[in-house]
Amino acid sequence: MSIQTEREVEQAVHPATSIVGIDVGITRFATLSDGSHIEPLNTFRKHQQRLARYQRAMSRKTKFSSNWKKAKARVQKIHARIANVRRDFLHKTTTAISKNHAIVCIEDLQVRNMSKSAAGSSDSPGRNVKAKSGLNKSILDQGWAEFRRQLEYKQIWLGGDILAVPARNTSRTCPSCGHVSADNRQTQAKFACVDCGYENNADLVGAINLKNAVKRRIVAGQQRFRRPDTSKRQLQVFTHAVPDGSLP
Repeated sequence: MSIQTEREVEQAVHPATSIVGIDVGITRFATLSDGSHIEPLNTFRKHQQRLARYQRAMSRKTKFSSNWKKAKARVQKIHARIANVRRDFLHKTTTAISKNHAIVCIEDLQVRNMSKSAAGSSDSPGRNVKAKSGLNKSILDQGWAEFRRQLEYKQIWLGGDILAVPARNTSRTCPSCGHVSADNRQTQAKFACVDCGYENNADLVGAINLKNAVKRRIVAGQQRFRRPDTSKRQLQVFTHAVPDGSLP
C-alpha cells in the first residue's frame, strides 16, 4: 500500500552568488573558470586488465555450467565496482560544485554522438577505428552525461541554475581579445592567441569562455537561455534575471 500527499514547497534560494564555467575533458575531468581543475578517476581503465582476464576465463567455461556462473559473477562484481566508484566520484564532485556556485555553465555536448563507433560497415569502413575506440572508452569512462544529470537536479534543489552553452568555438576564442581561430589551439593542452598573444591552458580558456558567454547575456538584460528539463530530459527556454552588481 502506498500513500501520496501533495504539499507546497517554497522556491529555494541558492546561498552562493557566483557563476562558474566548466569544461570537461579526458586529460582533466573538469576545468573550472576559477582556475581549479579536477583530475579524472579513470575507473574502467584501472580495472580493464583484470576485467579482461576474468572475461577470458569466463569464455573458456561451458555456458551455464557451475564454473561459468561463478566466472560470470566475478565479471559482474568488477562491473558493479567500476560503476559504484564512478558514481561516488561524480556525486562528490557535483555536490561540491553545486553548493559553491549559483549558476553553472557547461558545454551543450551530445555525448551519445561523440561516443559513436567509427567502425562503419563493410561497404563504407571507418577510419582510425582503434584510436576512436580508445577515445570512446575514455569519454564513457568519465561519465559526462551522468555528471551533467547530477548537476541539473542538484542545482534545482538548491535554487541555482545550470545553463548549456553551444560548444562551437569555445576552445578557439580568445577570452582576452575575442579573436576566433583554429590556430589559437596549437596543441590539445595549450592555447595561444595568434592576434594578441594571450596564452593559457586550453581547457581553462574553454571554461572562461563559457562563463563569459553567459555573463554577457545576463548583463544585457533578461536573456533567454536553454535550461535542462529534468522530467523530460529536454531543453526548454527560460528567462533569467540577475540583480545589478551581483555578478562575480
